[in-house]
Amino acid sequence: MPDTSRTKGPAKAPPSKRPTWLTWLIRIVLWAFGIMAAGAVAVVCIIAVALAVAYPNLPDISELADYRPKLPLRVFSSEGILIGEFGEERRNLTPISTVPKVMKDAVLAAEDARFYDHGGVDYKGMLRAGIANLNRVKSQGASTITMQVARNVYLSSEKTLTRKVYEVLLTFKLEHLLTKDQILEIYVNQIYLGNRAYGFAAASEAYFGKPLQDITIAQAAMLAGLPKAPGANNPVNNPSRARARQLYVIDRMQEAGFITAEQAAEAKKEDLHLRDAADPSRLHAEYVAETVRQLMYAQYGDSTYTRGLKVYTTLVAADQAAAYRALRKGIMDYERRQIYRGPEKFVDLPNNPKELDEAVDDALADHPDNGDVMSAVVLKANAKEINAVRGNGDAVQIVGEGLKPAQSGLSDKAPPNIRIRRGAVIRVVKTPKGSWEITQLPEVEGAFVATDPRDGAVKAMVGGFDFDKNKFNHVTQAWRQPGSSFKPFIYSAALEKGFTPSTVINDAPLFFDAGTTGGQPWEPKNYDGQFEGPMPMRRALMKSKNMVSIRILQSIGTRYAQDWITNFGFEREKHPAYLPMALGAGSVTPMQMVTAYSVFANGGYRVNPYLVTRVTDHKDKVLVDRQPPLLNESMRAIPQRNAFIMDSLLQSVASGGTAAKAQATLKRTDLYGKTGTTNDSLDAWFAGFQPTMTAVAWIGYDTPRKLGDKETGGGLALPIWITYMETAIKGVPVAEVPAPAGVVNVGNEWYYDDYAPGRGVASLGVEAGPTPPAEAISAPPIGAPAPPEERSKILDLFRN
Repeated sequence: MPDTSRTKGPAKAPPSKRPTWLTWLIRIVLWAFGIMAAGAVAVVCIIAVALAVAYPNLPDISELADYRPKLPLRVFSSEGILIGEFGEERRNLTPISTVPKVMKDAVLAAEDARFYDHGGVDYKGMLRAGIANLNRVKSQGASTITMQVARNVYLSSEKTLTRKVYEVLLTFKLEHLLTKDQILEIYVNQIYLGNRAYGFAAASEAYFGKPLQDITIAQAAMLAGLPKAPGANNPVNNPSRARARQLYVIDRMQEAGFITAEQAAEAKKEDLHLRDAADPSRLHAEYVAETVRQLMYAQYGDSTYTRGLKVYTTLVAADQAAAYRALRKGIMDYERRQIYRGPEKFVDLPNNPKELDEAVDDALADHPDNGDVMSAVVLKANAKEINAVRGNGDAVQIVGEGLKPAQSGLSDKAPPNIRIRRGAVIRVVKTPKGSWEITQLPEVEGAFVATDPRDGAVKAMVGGFDFDKNKFNHVTQAWRQPGSSFKPFIYSAALEKGFTPSTVINDAPLFFDAGTTGGQPWEPKNYDGQFEGPMPMRRALMKSKNMVSIRILQSIGTRYAQDWITNFGFEREKHPAYLPMALGAGSVTPMQMVTAYSVFANGGYRVNPYLVTRVTDHKDKVLVDRQPPLLNESMRAIPQRNAFIMDSLLQSVASGGTAAKAQATLKRTDLYGKTGTTNDSLDAWFAGFQPTMTAVAWIGYDTPRKLGDKETGGGLALPIWITYMETAIKGVPVAEVPAPAGVVNVGNEWYYDDYAPGRGVASLGVEAGPTPPAEAISAPPIGAPAPPEERSKILDLFRN
């Protein structure tokens, strides 16, 4: 039989045992790999195209190797305390080597913990951030520090694919060109941190008022939390959000191993004290800083605000603080004697407590605190009590003595614009006892300046009550009548004409008709309206007798006196050659007065005041470092013996004359000076010195008007000078100086040797006959300027 077991044609394969689902899975995987491969090829092609098109168009970043951001002009006191900063961006360029480890750790923990491990783009960080954003309440960013540098320095913040491509490409370029430390240095100096602060050094000063080197873990964490949202997260604008961000950074620092659990716990408990613009301990030197700004701008133009100039001044922080407090106290003491002018504004307050806070904020927005003179809104007021609230929410209760300055505003009969009632915006101050007192912003202004008479260094300068209220610098810009404080310069001229401290001059009435004056008749008076008859010149200056000064000027000649006063730095044209010049009817500035009185203080030398000692660039390269000339005969303004006898006369004023309160309060004999009150009490002055410090105080209205019938230089300006001197010369030894050549002492009085008794002018304006006895007024020892110390190199920036 035929073999039927064989079939014709090829044999069939046995049927597959693979499940259908697996077959399809394999196919899907293969398709996916194919798609991924195609995608990878596409990405590579896109990147290649991007590199080909975008990379050549990337900005040149080679200058970052020598990073030079915009740096503000910074002004410092002699001790290095920052007193002013000018520029669009607050920034203090800080080398990475000087950034404290705690600040670097906080930044890395908050922004880029793997900064030193990745090549610019942190792929692990991206994955971590993505997972965190899915599982956590708080989102995390994926931008590395290098990427942020690329964005902040060269790119905008818009969120587009093109910008992101450029950012990544720039990141790779930065990582190739710079070291990690260089990139981090740019970051810590460039990043914006709110409150006009760029970089962590500037932010430390802006928020905490301290150098970055002194930062704590808690403060570093607060600052490191700012880059994410500097406007919303900063502790000034939003304390609660800033606190939450700070706690997050502390946790991240612990997770990264930068701090221990114990350190983290301590940092979370630390109270942060923010810098307060109204802080009474803050050094107020705004007028000095502005003066320096003007001087620097005149020298360097617009680059003044971007090249990082550092200007060191002669200012002594303790002296400046004392001057600021003294002037404000003097002005506020005067203000308490003035009639209450009424609240600054009236607003309608809602009864709903939830709406009240916002209404108070709106009401005080245009009435900010003025130092220790704070604004508040009245909630309730009657004759016995005022309840008010400040902008920070603090309650203010004023009772008893605190109501006295505004009694007229609490009367039921007070006019509507004066009456204190609910919704009134008022001013309050804290008393030394801690209670509240109602007050008002002063309308009167003032000035104070102090220099070292041995070299002209400005130690303190306050140009007005408050810089934010009035930027006009009354020390350098206010031309005012000096009144009786000008008399010593007329007396100085008279010494050269044979007058002596014992010359008897008649304090008797004077009258000048229109024919004599060439205008209106003039009948001058003494301040008290009384005439005491003949008296020695020493007593006449002690009592500031106008009739005596006029007779002296009439005797020596107005032209001669006009020439003589130029030796002290005064301008001839500002002091017309007429008899009223004897009473200080010309025009001076407080800076001119401190310069002029320094001639008496230093033995007769003319020294120009100066403010700047050194100017450096942002790398501390010295640009200006000059030294003033030491006192020498080429600087002599008046004879030494003239200065010596004038000091003797001015010492009598400070010990027993119109300024006797000076010696009585300060309990030292080496004090000299002269009060000044102009006609109708428009200006009040005191100019005086101790041989190591000359200082001048002035009070008056910008638009001249009467200060008050009983207001004088001795009552207004002298207390300011005394308050300042209590600090400025504390611990300075009492100075004495031997009499110079050319003077003799006869009968306990000083004379030029060629004008000793019997040779000088014996009397003036006294009828012939026996000379009235010159009251025995001892000439006390004369204060001696200390030997000139080694002076710092300076730039003479106050030229007359």
